[in-house]
Amino acid sequence: MTEEGGFFLLEPAGRFTKHLLRVVKVYAIEKSPYQEIAFVEIDGFGRSLVIDNFIQSTEEDEFIYHELLVQPAMTIHPNPRKVLIIGGGEGATLREVLKHNTVEKAVMVDIDEKVVEFSKKYLDVMHKGSFNDPRAEIIIMDGLKYVEEARDRDFDVVILDLTDPYAGPVAKPLYSVEFYSRLKSIMKSDGVVVTQAGSSYFYTSEYLYVRDNLAKVFKYIGEYWTWIPSFAVNVNFIIASDVYDPRSVKPEEFDKRLKERGVRNLYVNGSRFTGLLMVGVLYPKKFILQQ
Repeated sequence: MTEEGGFFLLEPAGRFTKHLLRVVKVYAIEKSPYQEIAFVEIDGFGRSLVIDNFIQSTEEDEFIYHELLVQPAMTIHPNPRKVLIIGGGEGATLREVLKHNTVEKAVMVDIDEKVVEFSKKYLDVMHKGSFNDPRAEIIIMDGLKYVEEARDRDFDVVILDLTDPYAGPVAKPLYSVEFYSRLKSIMKSDGVVVTQAGSSYFYTSEYLYVRDNLAKVFKYIGEYWTWIPSFAVNVNFIIASDVYDPRSVKPEEFDKRLKERGVRNLYVNGSRFTGLLMVGVLYPKKFILQQ
């Protein structure tokens, strides 16, 4: 507890750093077979989803992460009608996908039913009713198993909103060459996939594992990153496709597509995305000197 009230949440921000945040109110806590889920108020970041004492999303800055994960991949594709989301239990990734009026169906697959139900009940501030959109289909299932067994082979865009690649042995198969190859088989030939890829600065080898595996499966990849305040780390994203080079869509065309589809963003536009692609990946000095 603190003199101001509440208590502190101490979580790793890297292998050698910690992030300290003050929790001023706990709204709800539940446990699932997989994890502990909490809805809390964090000083400076507002209402927040915390899983196993790790921040997943906060009211004040979740738009940065979710727009960067979703909007570039959706916009690079000229006509995304069918979209697959793996993970993203709070519904914010689904919200971003459904902004596009081209979307006819969005399939969201999450392993933890408790997270989805918890989010429906408490996190309207993030999902904005996206679970109730008639275009949305929610499937409770292991994402790895879903991809292995999928009968649908016509996804235009696939969005991987997963646990970090360094989170443990359970997460690693979802970043493997084998998984990406299988994923490619359920996408259209001009499909686009995007994944969050952890932090290139704090977890360089794990980031390179993801990037190199995607590059082995797809012709084009695009790397970009930004700083997420509530995570206290740089978060990386990678887009891949056999047809669309992420650098091929000019800022003007990017913005035109957003406008035509009725998409309004707080953070992502053509100029910002192009700039993030051009700025290069953030690596620690030690790694750069080794190259």
